[in-house]
Formats: sequence, structure tokens, C-alpha cells
Amino acid sequence: MAKKEKKTNVKCTSIGGQAVIEGVMMMGRTSYCTAVREPDGDIQVERIRYSPRGKASKIPFVRGIVNMVGSLVRGTKALMRSSQVAVDGDEEPGRIEKWFVEKYKADPVQVLSFISMLVGLALAVVLFMWLPNFIVGAIKGLAPALNGTIWEYLILGVLKLAIFIAYLALVLLLKDMKRLYSYHGAEHKTINCYEKGLPLTVENVMGCSRIHDRCGTSFLFIVLIINILVIGVVNWACGVHNIASRPLQILAKLGLEIVLLPVIAGISYEILKLLARFHGKISAIFKSPGMLLQKLLTTREPDEQMVEVAIAAFNSAIAMDEDPEMKESYFVTSGVLSKMLSATKQKFRKAGIDESDAEWIYSLVLGIKRSELDKDRTVKSAETRRINEIVDERMTGRPLWYIIGDVDFYDCKIKVDERALIPRPETEILAEQAVKAVEDGDKVLDMCTGSGCIAISIAKHLAGRKVTVTAADVSDAAIMLAKENAALNEVEVNFVQSDLFSRIHGRFNLIVCNPPYIKSAEIDGLDREVREHEPRIALDGGDDGLDFYRRLASEVTRYIAKGGMLMLEVGEDQAEEVLKLFEKRDYAMIVKDFAGVDRFLKIAF
Repeated sequence: MAKKEKKTNVKCTSIGGQAVIEGVMMMGRTSYCTAVREPDGDIQVERIRYSPRGKASKIPFVRGIVNMVGSLVRGTKALMRSSQVAVDGDEEPGRIEKWFVEKYKADPVQVLSFISMLVGLALAVVLFMWLPNFIVGAIKGLAPALNGTIWEYLILGVLKLAIFIAYLALVLLLKDMKRLYSYHGAEHKTINCYEKGLPLTVENVMGCSRIHDRCGTSFLFIVLIINILVIGVVNWACGVHNIASRPLQILAKLGLEIVLLPVIAGISYEILKLLARFHGKISAIFKSPGMLLQKLLTTREPDEQMVEVAIAAFNSAIAMDEDPEMKESYFVTSGVLSKMLSATKQKFRKAGIDESDAEWIYSLVLGIKRSELDKDRTVKSAETRRINEIVDERMTGRPLWYIIGDVDFYDCKIKVDERALIPRPETEILAEQAVKAVEDGDKVLDMCTGSGCIAISIAKHLAGRKVTVTAADVSDAAIMLAKENAALNEVEVNFVQSDLFSRIHGRFNLIVCNPPYIKSAEIDGLDREVREHEPRIALDGGDDGLDFYRRLASEVTRYIAKGGMLMLEVGEDQAEEVLKLFEKRDYAMIVKDFAGVDRFLKIAF
């Protein structure tokens, strides 16, 4: 008769994990990755690296303490972070939540998670340390002969086991805990599937066992058994039973349990490691209590969606271990406006980006005025995600308004991208002056139109009046963008692709022009977002920045009607020099911008 073949794992992994709220955390050699299912059904994954374990993590018995503390800290962080994602919907916050955010500048979810953690720790001390000792103390009050005997510690051990099992069973009555245990099962199934050498598909994982011999349940059971043995011996050796006062005796026992916890953890870890190396009948006997607890209490069969989450966490942990250069990623959650805005401003400041961009981003995404950003509120997860997307792209150097995709310009919505310059706020003054100067029946020409903002705003403000607006630009791409903006604002403008007046015919009552006026040598010294993203052809005004003004001065009289006007935008300190170029004029006026700089010229012919 052929011997039954021994089952062995095809692969071996050190990756372990734990269930978190609506998700799974997997811990690899270099990182821990947490995947959580959002309320809307999407999966978020957070990948965080941790420092390599030191020499202490390799010393027998000591390594158990190091690993326990590290796992406890990382596990608690993952649990708290998962709660932010799992309960973070986009519902309108209630009055109490709004009050809490405004008064304490803190996220209520984070605060509640922290309080829950503290309550959990306190409950653990009460249930598993104080309560068993209190009950044993009460029993000894009825039967003093038990004091200091083996029966005292045997009863204490039985009570601890009973409370531990009862606790695991009772929490199953809670719907949320059932889901947590199902995610625990998904975690085990995923690791078992990988160790079998099967591809991590939902179908393969669902077919694997939800029991694993490296489970934390087995570790906790071993800790409990070692606790019973060690605490019993130490209490007896120290003569704690001789303390006359029952309250002081209980306090002494609690103190010893807390002090000896690292020692117990160290011994338990070594036993668990030893048992994990063997798969025979003898080791199975020692593993069986933990395995039974997993089967009956701490794991449940997951559904396919839970398995998807576990696979996402496991794959991320594998990827982080294999690629040291892979960057961390963080959950997108709700947050407090003041703290988030301050952090973004600091990030921009370090990158040399104007901090006002941060205010614009939050203002636009949240749909509030910049002046209202000082009123604190909760930023929802969907809003946070959009803010992060814009911030990340802004950090690449791309101008903010190209990222946003449009700007408001003199009551018009203007689409913007790399085909033309972004309309500057001060240019609204030029458009406003032009609108005021136009009379019924006039013909208007917007030269170097770019995005078409000036021509379109003139046409929009003069809608219904007998005014003809023409816009010209040397760039085909700019003309295409300007046409899109005319359609967007539902105005009629005649567009001509022309190098200044080369393809222009007829005379105009008003010619408006905002030409390139940056000196060629100064362009490389402009802000990164301008020199690398905005079209150079729309910036470069030649050696002294006046090339286009010279061409305008030499040609404009052939295209402007008698009594007509030319309006120009000029660079800082250029107004007087440009005026000298237009000798054939009736009169001229300089108009200042918002900063008091001589920025615009009104020249009559």
C-alpha cells in the first residue's frame, strides 16, 4: 500500500497580517500595506515602509518582545486608519460634528478611533487581568485554604481561559465583528493560496483554507497558557499570596502581570516559531487549540469582495518588498480644512510655489470664496482626493489654471491650456476699458488674441449692440482654443490666423492688443511654470521686449479708422518707451493696473 503523500507548501512567505475595519493589513519585510473597501465600493491601499529590524530582532526571546511591540504599534495605526476610510462617506456633517471641528480643529473620526483604542486597552486589563484575580480573591475569601496552593493558580488559569473564550464568542454577536472575522478569514485564505503556489485570483483564494498556523489567535492562546504558567510560578515564588490586604494582593498581581508581559511574549513567540517549523502529529497536538479557536471563533468565511481586498493588500506588500524604490502611498480620507490647507501651503513653500495657489485649490474644490477659508470645516474624502490630484500635478510645475482647465475673466468662463497664455487678472482692466470705448456700429479687432479672452468678453458685454468683433493670432493652436471659448460663452467673433496685420483687411474703430513683451534674455529666468509650460511665442518680445510694438506703430495707421483708438497692454517700465513709438497720434493716456503699475496705453488717432 502506497504511503499517503505529505502535504507541503510550494512557497514560503514571512508576510503576515491582520483584519482591520472593512479591510486587511499585510506586513512584509519592509512595509505594511492596508487595503480597505470604501463605502462607495472602491478599494483604497495604503503602503507604508518601516525601518529594518535591528540586531535585537534576531536575539531569541528578545525578538518576540520587539516583534510584539512593533506589530502592536503598526496594527493599531492600521486599524485607526482603516476606520477613517471605512466610515468616511460624503454625507453632510451634522451640527455636533461641525461644532467639534470648528472648536477643536480635529477630525471626529480620528478622535473617536483613539478613544476606542484606549477603551479597548482598559477593557483588556480589566477582563484578562483584574477580573480573574478579583474572582479568585472572592473565592479565597470563602475558602481561605486555597491561598498559596496550586489550586489557586489552577482556578486563575481556568478563569482566564474561560474569559478569553467567552469574550471571543460574545463579540461574534456584533455584526461588525462578524465582518472583521470574515476579513480575518480572507487574510488567511490569501496567504495560504500564495504558499500553495497558486495565482492570487479570487477563485483560487476562495478555495483555500481560512485556517493558518501562524495566526495571531494561536499566538494569543500560547501567550495565555505561558501567562498562566509564568504568573503562577512568579506569584508563588514572590509570596504574593502572603499579602494580607486583598486589594493590595490584587494590585501586586496586576503589577506582576504587566511587568512580566514582555517576558511572556518573548517565550510565546519562540514556541510559536518552533511549532511553525514542524508539521507532524506531535506539533499538531500543540497547534490544535489555536487552530480550533480560529475555526470556531476568530475566522469566518469571507465573500469575494473581502477576498479582493485581501489580495490587494498582499500584492502591495509583495511589490514593496521586491522594489525598494516603490514610493509610499496614503489613504485619502476626510480632514480638517485648517490643518490640510496649512500642510499644503507648507508643501508649496518648500517647492517654491506661490502659497496662494493652495488657497485657490481649496476654494475651487470646496466651492467657497478664498475669504471663507478661515471658517473651519470637515473636508470630505472625495474633496480630499480631488485636492490631492491637483496638488500633485501642481508640484510637477504645471500652472494651476492649466490643471483646473478654465479661469473666470471679466464675467466669462475661459478655457485654458498650453495653447495660449493664461489670462492675467490685470488684463480685465484692458477688456473693461475696451467695452467702455465701443459705440454702436463699431468694428473691433483683438490682435494677439491668445485664448480669445478680450475679444470674447467684449462680444459678451456688448451682445445685442451692432458691434463686429474680430480676433487674430499667429498661432493656429491659439485660434482653435479661442474658437472653443467663443462657443463656450455663446458669442460671435470672427477669427483670423494672422501674423499681426498680414491677413487683416479693412479698418477698425478700436484695436486692442496684448502682445508678447518679455525680453528674450529674461524668459529663462521666469518662474518654472511660465517658462516650461506657457507658449514662448506668446512671451518673447525680442531683445528689448518692444519688437511687436514697433511693428504695430509702423502698420496700425493703415488699419485704424479716423477717430479710432488703439489700446495696449505693456510690460513694467515699458509705457513711456512704447508711447514714443507712436508719434502719429492725437493723444495718449496711461492707465495703471491693480498694483499701481503703468500697464495700459490708450492711443487715439
